[in-house]
Amino acid sequence: MFQRHLLAFGLLALTPVSALATNGYFQHGYGTISAGMAGTGTAFSQDSIAAATNPAGMAFVGSRMDLGLEVFSPRREYTVEGGNPAPPAGTFYLQPGTYESHRNGFLIPHFGYNRQVSDTTSLGLTIYANGGMNTEYPDTNGGPFYGGHTGVNLEQVFIAPTWSWKFADNQAIGFSPVIAYQRFEAKGLGNFAGFSADPSALTDRGVDDAWGYGFQIGWQGEVTDTLRAGVSWRSILEMDSFDKYQGLFAEQGGFDIPQLFNAGIAWSGLENQWWLLEAQHLRYDEINSIGNPLLPNLMTARLGDENGAGFGWNASTVVKLGWQWQQNDSQIWRAGVSYGEQPIPDSEVLFNILAPGVQEWHFTGGFTRQFSQQLEVSGALFYSPRKSVKGPNPLGPGQDIEISMYQIGAMASLGWSF
Repeated sequence: MFQRHLLAFGLLALTPVSALATNGYFQHGYGTISAGMAGTGTAFSQDSIAAATNPAGMAFVGSRMDLGLEVFSPRREYTVEGGNPAPPAGTFYLQPGTYESHRNGFLIPHFGYNRQVSDTTSLGLTIYANGGMNTEYPDTNGGPFYGGHTGVNLEQVFIAPTWSWKFADNQAIGFSPVIAYQRFEAKGLGNFAGFSADPSALTDRGVDDAWGYGFQIGWQGEVTDTLRAGVSWRSILEMDSFDKYQGLFAEQGGFDIPQLFNAGIAWSGLENQWWLLEAQHLRYDEINSIGNPLLPNLMTARLGDENGAGFGWNASTVVKLGWQWQQNDSQIWRAGVSYGEQPIPDSEVLFNILAPGVQEWHFTGGFTRQFSQQLEVSGALFYSPRKSVKGPNPLGPGQDIEISMYQIGAMASLGWSF
């Protein structure tokens, strides 16, 4: 019966769920419990979604299954100021005004299963998703780039079977081979054809998909009676190319998923409370299609070339603080805050109208209600206040572009221990 449920959820996980997630295009936290504490959990794992953050944490959650869903609402817009009524040749001015992206609601599921097969070893499976990135601008004034209805849609799902081993008292390591699936679509970019290595594979080609793989390793353990620590690292996920968009992304459609690092501590020195502090580092800059700047590459290495122009994202480090209070045997409360400098320089605002991943602050809260020794329900809310980045249009001297976004979201999940 479990296999049938797992197959059904796997199909659900591959349905369209994309949006612009919170730290660049990575989720601010994976699983309801972690998300309620601003995404912390590298040093203190409590459910079978733990492998998304630190595979070693699965050694401490016992035999259990978790199933959850996030309702996510990002609000994206861009504003153009200034222009030139008689633009000279070789320039590309946008229409002044403020324009909002449509479609503001998304569903993002997650699933985890862990089996304690011995006193020291557990085997599990975690399925989770990045929010990806999504924009849908109407064809008002011809659309952002005069190509009509314009936007991109990126969806990413991760399947992580996990082995964890307690090699000593309250010390564990974990390993997850990660299978990744992503799909992508772009519309309205036809006026960049002159800058593309393959204009026939630049835009409006429908949905393309790709599979890839990598791995994640981690350690989690007790340092003192009141202090825990953990670290994890996920390799670059090597993805198949988006062949339909080999004239858009560098390396003829390359779009690998960046490596990430997590490190944290968890302190329980106050009665019935946990305080969690950790850092996450996302290496967007290592992926050419994401990290390469638009200019001067656009003039020397076209869209789609081996080292072609991209979105110009920097690496990003996020610092997270989480809190948990066990009010009584059946009620837990959580809160958290995180900050990470957004990855988009003000020189890269033109192309990032398509992907305005500029969020920095996140404020979260959550709870778990224990109904029995086997069944619990958890919930979480988060809010990311409006953040904007303003810079010059590199193809339209004297014109400024501002991209901005704010986000709200809620999660709920069921946890079953067995």
